[in-house]
Amino acid sequence: MNKMILTEAKLFLREPSGPIFAVLLPLALLLGLGSIPGFQEASPELGGQRVIDTQLPGMMVILSVVTMALTALPAVLVTYRENGVLRRMSTTPVSPVRLLVAQVVNNIAVVLVATALLIGLGNLVLGVAMPRSPLPFVGVFVLGSASMFGLGLLIAAMAPSAKSAPAIGSLLMFPLLFMAGMWVPRELLPGLVRRIGDFLPMAPFAQSLRDTWAGHAPQPLHLAVMAATVLVTGVLATRLFRWE
Repeated sequence: MNKMILTEAKLFLREPSGPIFAVLLPLALLLGLGSIPGFQEASPELGGQRVIDTQLPGMMVILSVVTMALTALPAVLVTYRENGVLRRMSTTPVSPVRLLVAQVVNNIAVVLVATALLIGLGNLVLGVAMPRSPLPFVGVFVLGSASMFGLGLLIAAMAPSAKSAPAIGSLLMFPLLFMAGMWVPRELLPGLVRRIGDFLPMAPFAQSLRDTWAGHAPQPLHLAVMAATVLVTGVLATRLFRWE
């Protein structure tokens, strides 16, 4: 299994544009937007918090996760299927499932690097607060990332072609990011939009990251939505995934 992960990592790095984008874009946005004076002032709309302490870094973590989960991962897996890689592997002692696991591991590694840089450099350069509830933050990060990668595997299972896979991921990603508060803080969104977002996985992920970053407990509804997404997408992706 370790050999498979290393082999896929080498192939992964031959086309580094996706991983680099997932690491550098959120980091550049955090450092750039975080330098805006208004983002460094306490906001009444955010309960007296500064945008750079929870809202901005949390959304940049989300952006890194969804870039890999909803666009990069499905594109690679569907390309492997189109090129017959999965079919050929199914006839060998090396199970195609190992390839899927290796791909997920490598994608998660990119996300972990991006998150560590966002937290570390954000704190050093901008004075962004470190997560005040580190263990709950890690738990939310794992659960939320699992829900996003579950969606990515479902896209890979259903996408008809390698070209359509990232397009489908993008079509799904942008409205979910909007409801999660990427461009407008969730507190300023219409009530109906916020309520709909509460029952979709990305907004609960974003809000739970913000809550644990600020030292608050995540809401049970948000944890339940993320856990249900992991379960549902896992079952559907397993049943619908085609090896050829």
